[in-house]
Amino acid sequence: MSPFESVAGSVDHWRGPLSIAWLAVLLVWESVAPFAPLFKGPVPRFRHLALNLGLSLLNSIVVALVFSSAWKAVASWAADHQFGLLNWFPISSGVHFILALALLDFWTYAWHRLNHQVSWFWRFHQVHHVDDCMDVTTANRFHLGEITLSSVFRIAIIALAGIRFGELVIYETCLQFWVQWQHTNIGLPNALDRLLSWLVVTPAMHKVHHSPDPAETNSNYASLFAFWDRLCGTFVAFNPGVDVRFGLDSNTAARARTAAGLLLLPFRPVPPINPALNPPRSPLI
Repeated sequence: MSPFESVAGSVDHWRGPLSIAWLAVLLVWESVAPFAPLFKGPVPRFRHLALNLGLSLLNSIVVALVFSSAWKAVASWAADHQFGLLNWFPISSGVHFILALALLDFWTYAWHRLNHQVSWFWRFHQVHHVDDCMDVTTANRFHLGEITLSSVFRIAIIALAGIRFGELVIYETCLQFWVQWQHTNIGLPNALDRLLSWLVVTPAMHKVHHSPDPAETNSNYASLFAFWDRLCGTFVAFNPGVDVRFGLDSNTAARARTAAGLLLLPFRPVPPINPALNPPRSPLI
C-alpha cells in the first residue's frame, strides 16, 4: 500500500464529520460578513438551506449506494492489470499522485464546460445555476441526473487514466471543501482574490460564473485549479465595480423554489442561454 492509500483511508473516515464542521464554519462566516444581502429574514434562508441540502442528501445516498463501490472496483482492476495512462509508465507513487490530481481536475473542468455546451446536459446543470441566492449551500445544489451522469463518466476516466482509489478520495475531498468555499457569500480583498485566482478558484472568480449574463455564465469553469480557464481561454476577470447578480431568468427561478420544481426542471422547455460559448479571453493580469 502506498502512503497515499493510507492517508486516503484516514481522509475517507473523517470526511463526513469534517464536511459538516466546514459547512458550519462557512455558514457562520457568510452570516457574520456577507458579501451581498441575499435573504430577507431567517425563514427564506432556512428554506433555501433545507432545499439545497435536501438535494445534496439525495445525491450522497445514491453515490454511496451505487457509485462508490463501482469506482473502487474499477480503480482496483486498473491497478491489478496495469491498465490506464498513468500505469503505462514507470513513475513513482508521488508523481502518480500529482498527475492523477491534475487529470481528475482537468476532467472536472472539461465536464463542467460540456454541461454548458451540450443542451441535454445543460437541462440538468441549470438546477445549479438557477439559484439566485448563491451561498455555501449552492455548492450542494445539483440534480440527481447530473450526479448520475458525472458518476458514470468518472468510471471510464478512472480506468482510462489509471487513477487509484485513494487518489480519487483525496481529490474528491479537496474538491468538496474548495467548491463549498468558492460558493460562500463572502468576499476577499480584491488584491488577495486576484493573486489566488492564478492558482485556485476564488469566491470572486466563481461569482462571475453564476452571473445571468451568458458571456459570464459560460466562463470560469474550473473547480479547484484556476489555471485551466486561462490555458483554455475561458477566464473572465471579476469586476469589483459592478453589482453582482446570480441565477438565470426570473420565470425559471420562480419554478425552482421547491424540491419538486427543481427535480422536474430538466424536463421543462429550456430557453437558450448559451449564445456566447467562447467569450473573449480576458487579460491574464
